[in-house]
Amino acid sequence: MDVTFDFDGTVALVTGASGALGGAIARAFHEAGASVAAADVVEPDDEDDFFETEGARFYEGDFTDEDDVARVVDEVVSDFGRLDHLANIAGTWRGGTPVDETDADTFDFLFDVNLKTMFLASKHAIPHLRETEGSVVSVSARSSLEGGEGDGIYRASKAGVRLLTETIAEENRGDVRANAVMPSVIDTPMNREMMADADFDSWVKPAEIARTVLALCSDATPVTSGAAVPVYGEV
Repeated sequence: MDVTFDFDGTVALVTGASGALGGAIARAFHEAGASVAAADVVEPDDEDDFFETEGARFYEGDFTDEDDVARVVDEVVSDFGRLDHLANIAGTWRGGTPVDETDADTFDFLFDVNLKTMFLASKHAIPHLRETEGSVVSVSARSSLEGGEGDGIYRASKAGVRLLTETIAEENRGDVRANAVMPSVIDTPMNREMMADADFDSWVKPAEIARTVLALCSDATPVTSGAAVPVYGEV
């Protein structure tokens, strides 16, 4: 079944847009007719001409810094006149050591990049999203559902994303819908390099996750809020 979305006349802010998943989601919104504000602390690749297309703009900002977040959100609303959707995609993974061998800097880094970015972007976007009865979709993780060996801090930060999503949904019931997606290993160049001997065919592609994100922002899911949706395929 061919699924299409119509986001014409809406504005989507996508954080982590220079990464593989964030870039796929930004493109999916744009292809569906939305104006896209693509934000990241890292500038996009010079060869990536997406950010030069009509209706797409790049905003450089550190989403772990509240002043930077407030500035970017204000600029987006000023430039486009509204904000309808927030996709909190900024995030990263670190692991390999048990809790008693993990340094505090790693803890701070993971909670900053995975959870604080989601908190700050949501905090400053929600007042604008209330005006448009908009939506928030954030990235949690399959591994956040249970403890595990070697990457407990990452799992805890992503569990925080899931719980904060439920809180945002409850606090904004009837005004803003908030949901999370839970991927496992995503088929990105970085993951292929890190796990060169893995079965890539079993990994979910960024574009597939992007379709779920758009579905959660669309009129197809008007009664879905506070959900944590699996996007790790049939593995």
